[in-house]
Amino acid sequence: MDRFGPRVVMELGVASMASGFLLAPLTTQPWHLYLTIGVLVGGGSVCLGYSGQSLFLPNWFVRTRGLAIGLAFSGVGLGSVTLLPWVQSLILGAGWRAACWALGLLVLIVLMPINLLLRKRPEDLGLRPDGDIEPAHAAAPPPSNIVDPVWTSVDWTVRRAVRTARFWWLALGYFCALYAWYAVQVHQTKYLLEIGFSANRSAWALGLVSLIGVVGQIALGYWSDRVGREWIWIIANLGFVICFLALIVLAHNQSMFWLYLMVAAQGGLGYGLTSVMGAMVAEIFHGRHFGGIFGTIMLSAMAGGAAGPWLTGVLHDALGDYTAAFWLGAGVSVVSGLAVWQASPRKIRAVAGRIRTA
Repeated sequence: MDRFGPRVVMELGVASMASGFLLAPLTTQPWHLYLTIGVLVGGGSVCLGYSGQSLFLPNWFVRTRGLAIGLAFSGVGLGSVTLLPWVQSLILGAGWRAACWALGLLVLIVLMPINLLLRKRPEDLGLRPDGDIEPAHAAAPPPSNIVDPVWTSVDWTVRRAVRTARFWWLALGYFCALYAWYAVQVHQTKYLLEIGFSANRSAWALGLVSLIGVVGQIALGYWSDRVGREWIWIIANLGFVICFLALIVLAHNQSMFWLYLMVAAQGGLGYGLTSVMGAMVAEIFHGRHFGGIFGTIMLSAMAGGAAGPWLTGVLHDALGDYTAAFWLGAGVSVVSGLAVWQASPRKIRAVAGRIRTA
């Protein structure tokens, strides 16, 4: 992204994901499935999803950065509640191979032309962030959001960034956040079935989380531009804490109140993580090498996303239930909030709502 910009990265993601879906129907051995759906589709989704979009979206918005990213990423929730039922109906009617063909063609036909419109920064088109107009005369400059001019004057590279405590606090916070996110997302439906909920209600709960997540991402992104990124990160992690605790209570009290609370906390609060994930790194390490720095931090995040479902499953198999795993998930969420507070992007660049003018 730093070297070639978003169009090349996104189109590589389209090619990888589409080829994975189109080749998957030829599967005859397990390793064919790992290569197509696992490597090609999974790798393409990194380019096209949260990670890839976070590499250039922060360049286009400053004052409304959180709201803009929240709006962009709310598409994930909308896609979940619209595309997944359609794919499921295809699988039931024509089989999973036909569904893969349909998804591969959809990615090619829709995403390939759209991504040709992307640019890395507004200056490439003679524009300014937030759609601002270039002043016609030398009026009073707008208030700066820079809090630490010494820090922002550094030309941050990956090598310089990894030598700072802030980098590692962010890496820890992101690892823990995605650990919690995927630990509950992967095991939630199985858990609800285990404790006695019907298959329809368990699947409905997971779908409703994505739908509520649309509202949560937009709302928390909007508020992050006013109160600061760290507060929203803490609120989002609090959502996962509430979610895990509600799941534990559901094993003993299957009131719909606890199910609704779990869904609302996970989707309405927890999913708000994505609206500030790219913004926080940009506000600390903004510069020519931001893409490399963000990508390196996301290695930690994806490691957490892999560890969460695996360790949750291991604990379930060893102990016979999910109680200890969910307590661990709640504790990891607390660590995530504290780690990002220590990284303190507010001490580098202030959000629009915190800029004090003379």
